Amino acid sequence: MTATTATKLLEQAEHLSSVWARYSDIFVEHGEGAYLYDVEGRRYLDFTCGIGVTNTGHCHPRVVQAIREQAGLLLHGQANIVYHRPMLELVAELRAIAPPELDGFFFSNSGAEAVEGAIKLARQVTGRSDIIAFSGGFHGRTSGALALTSSKGKYREGVAPLPAGIHFAPYAACFRCAVARAAGANSAAISYAAPHTSACCGEPLHQVEHLLHTQTTPENVAAILVEPVLGEGGYVVPPASFLQGLRQICDTYGILLIADEVQSGFGRTGRFFAIEHFGITPDIMIIAKGIASGLPLSGIIARRALMNRWKPGAHGGTYGGNAVACAAAVATIQAMREERLVENAAHQGTVLKQELSHVMGRHPVVGDVRGLGLMVGVELITATGAPDAALTKRTLAACRDRGLLLLNCGPYDNVVRFIPPLIVNEDQIRDAVRIFAEALAS
Repeated sequence: MTATTATKLLEQAEHLSSVWARYSDIFVEHGEGAYLYDVEGRRYLDFTCGIGVTNTGHCHPRVVQAIREQAGLLLHGQANIVYHRPMLELVAELRAIAPPELDGFFFSNSGAEAVEGAIKLARQVTGRSDIIAFSGGFHGRTSGALALTSSKGKYREGVAPLPAGIHFAPYAACFRCAVARAAGANSAAISYAAPHTSACCGEPLHQVEHLLHTQTTPENVAAILVEPVLGEGGYVVPPASFLQGLRQICDTYGILLIADEVQSGFGRTGRFFAIEHFGITPDIMIIAKGIASGLPLSGIIARRALMNRWKPGAHGGTYGGNAVACAAAVATIQAMREERLVENAAHQGTVLKQELSHVMGRHPVVGDVRGLGLMVGVELITATGAPDAALTKRTLAACRDRGLLLLNCGPYDNVVRFIPPLIVNEDQIRDAVRIFAEALAS
């Protein structure tokens, strides 16, 4: 692309809605592997992954080839009208990696759509109305999904009233848990070592039980919706006993457990799905983002006996299970298995946390390093321990100037999230951490 063409095209950016909060003004021409290249040829190490989408890297050859081949055969075959090969092949691939008990599938386009569908499924098959979600959770921006979201107040600003029947309980976030702090727990050490193997203090589960007997009743609750690892809420990994306790509560009261794996799924945490780290199986699992390496596709996976109780016509969608997107998803899963990208995510995640722990040792402003696999958050704080959003913003800008793309998250925007593609290597990991450390120091 010539400089003149790029300049003329950029004039059109003024007409894009300001609702898209911008992290940068980089004009990208192409991507390859772990890198993005702008129109002037500058290379950026992309540790944003399109917000956890391009898990196989930019333009993985196998995925690109599958898209090209399918585009010449069938662009779209609506799921109510015909079967097509890519969707059926995708079901077979998902059955090979999902918990075996979850053997019923529905496809849609985005994470928010899948969340909406999962809630409808839970309410309709249980005949109950209420949903319990968690503080810090992010589940989407459509009205129903937004009613379940509490990661940032601005997402809900000015759009009330939202759908009713939603109740929030505290998430098991050890770093800022008052009970853990009172007990003198070294939350940073817990987070770095293996947070999911430690025991929860029990207070978050107690609050769920309290909610069930104050804000609602167990007989009214259709489902408990939880992210196995908080995404937008700050990349928080809960103790295993928290999720195991939720499973037990659901079993006790006949409530469905829904795992939102939109950001944590498809190898991101060093397992195909984050829930595998915790030794439980949900009743419903929501998938999206990394499923198709960048093409719009999402899904709901549930026990077939549960899915078959969903009445025909009660839910649907024109584009769900699009043929080209499904072909990309099949190629994505096959590439992950054959190239051992999930195992690479586990290994490189260990390297990443080790490198970041060295940065934490040199910089008191790094309050916590936490995560699973290649879903790692670094919480930046002030000298008093308060969230430092201003420092985070400056650090991200300094990283960008040095050729590294990172994002922030958390209710105070003070958590830097590292979400590189699963193809990343140790040299790229160390290069990214070096740039981050230099940016932090600057």
